[in-house]
Amino acid sequence: MSSAEPTSDRVARTDRLSPTEVADVLILARAAGDADGADPFDEHVLLRLRDADAPAVHLTARTDDGALTGYAHLDTTDAATGTGVELAVHPAYRRRGTGRALARGVLAAAGGPLRVWAHGDHPSAAALAVDLGFHRARVLWQMRRPLTAPIPEPRLPEGVTLRAFRPGDDDEAWLALNARAFAAHPEQGRWSPADLRVRLTEPWFDPAGFLLAAEESTGRLLGFHWTKVHERPGSARIGEVYVLGVDPSAHGSGLGKALTAAGLAHLRDRRGLDRVMLYVDESNTGAVALYERLGFARWSAHVNYQSG
Repeated sequence: MSSAEPTSDRVARTDRLSPTEVADVLILARAAGDADGADPFDEHVLLRLRDADAPAVHLTARTDDGALTGYAHLDTTDAATGTGVELAVHPAYRRRGTGRALARGVLAAAGGPLRVWAHGDHPSAAALAVDLGFHRARVLWQMRRPLTAPIPEPRLPEGVTLRAFRPGDDDEAWLALNARAFAAHPEQGRWSPADLRVRLTEPWFDPAGFLLAAEESTGRLLGFHWTKVHERPGSARIGEVYVLGVDPSAHGSGLGKALTAAGLAHLRDRRGLDRVMLYVDESNTGAVALYERLGFARWSAHVNYQSG
C-alpha cells in the first residue's frame, strides 16, 4: 500500500450502500480477513453496514469493470473525538495504490481529526500511517487460551449470586452498570439502549451465556460476563469473553476473576468449545495481568492511529 504506483481505480463516496454493495464489502472483508489472519472491520462497523439507516460515509474503490478493490467506512457520529475510520483492500488488488487512494479520500471526506484502526498491526498499515502523519495512539490486544487447560473454580464473594441475563427486565440496570464499569472507556462506557438492543437481536446472542453477578440481599448488579461464540463456515468455532465488567464498588473482591472463570466454564461445558479469545487495551495493565494469570497469552494486536 505504501510504495505502490498510483492506482487507476475509481474511488466514489456515498452516504448509503445498496444491499448489493454491502454484500460486495462483506465479501471483500472475508477475503482480507482470510489473507491477513485478522478481520479488517470490527463489530461496530459490521452492525452499521447491516443497518441501512445508520449514519456513515462510505468510500469504495472499483476497477473499470466494477470489481470492488477497496472500502473505507467513516463513522462521523462522534464529533468530540473525531471521525472513526476502518479501511480494507482486497488481497488480489494490493500494492497498486488502492489503499493510498482510499486514504486520500478519507482525508478529503473527514475534514477534521481522524481515528483509524489497523486490525492485525500490519507493516503496510504502519508505513501508510507514518507517510500520512498519523501517530500510534492506542493498542488493543487479542489474547487467547485453550479451554482444554484447567479453569479455576469460580469463587464468588460472600452474598453474591450468579444468574443469566433477562432481556427486557435487566436492560436498564445493565446499561447503568456498564456505564459505571467502563466510565473511562472511549467506546464501551457510552453504550445506549439502541446499542444493547441491536446486539440482543444478533443470531449469536444467548442469554444463558450473559452472566450477571447480583447482590443476594438487594438484587443489585455488581458485575457481568457476556460471552459470545464465533461460528463462520470454513473456520473453527471459538468463544469470546465479549464484555466483562465489575462495578467499582466491588473492585478488589475477586469478582472479576470469578466471573471470568464462570464464563470460560460455560463456553467449555455448555457450548462445547476448546478455545477462547478476548480483547483488552494494552494500557489496562490490571486486566492484562488478570487474564495472564488465567492462562491467556497475546495472539495479535490492533492499532489505533490518530491524526494531528
